[in-house]
Amino acid sequence: MSSRPAPTASTTPADDASERLGLVMRAVSLRHGNAAETVQALDDVDLTVRPGELAAVVGPSGAGKSSLLAVAGGLARPDHGTVTVAGQDMTVPSRRTRTELRRRHVGFVFQSGNLLPALTAADQLRLPLQLGPRSQRSGRDPLKLLADVGMADKADRRPHQLSGGERQRVGIARALVTEPSVLLVDEPTAALDRARSHEIVQLLAREARHRSVAVVMVTHDHDVLQYCDTVYEMVDGKLAASS
Repeated sequence: MSSRPAPTASTTPADDASERLGLVMRAVSLRHGNAAETVQALDDVDLTVRPGELAAVVGPSGAGKSSLLAVAGGLARPDHGTVTVAGQDMTVPSRRTRTELRRRHVGFVFQSGNLLPALTAADQLRLPLQLGPRSQRSGRDPLKLLADVGMADKADRRPHQLSGGERQRVGIARALVTEPSVLLVDEPTAALDRARSHEIVQLLAREARHRSVAVVMVTHDHDVLQYCDTVYEMVDGKLAASS
């Protein structure tokens, strides 16, 4: 495994412009359940991911990794703490405002690619441009972006005509087409073999650096951590830099 930079301490203050343009979470806590039975999904979490950085979060199932992505992307509001993406507050009470901020600044990549069965690869990318805010509709050119991720010759294929790795490439391209500030990636290699897993994470690292996107990847696959700039471990809702 190649060496990587030492993880940035999760308690580093967010005091410069580059940090504020990425993802900053401070003292974030979240509980699930009710008064009779609660689970501490996130416990005083601090996390900073700068533009151009690929950060991995590892940990056992049920540790809070999915909750971390949900709060980071404005899908859930924390009970305490602050979350900013590109300097925008993702914890505002208005669900509509959070949705607009998410559309402008956040991209999601899901385990299976989560592609729409009836659409071609090119149309998977065109759709978010059509649905997004007016200022976002120019975005990146879908066909050029597919070429950038090695899928130029599959632009007219539908999901059932693509391999697992190809579907993931399209899913990554779709998440990037609106030029998000932050990319949140959930287990992108779960259904892939070793070679395809390395290709996908190398692609994420390349796009993070070339496009100055802050990328957070939740993964169980320790074999691909060599491509990450920072690695964090989550256990029982607590997040710490991995040694």
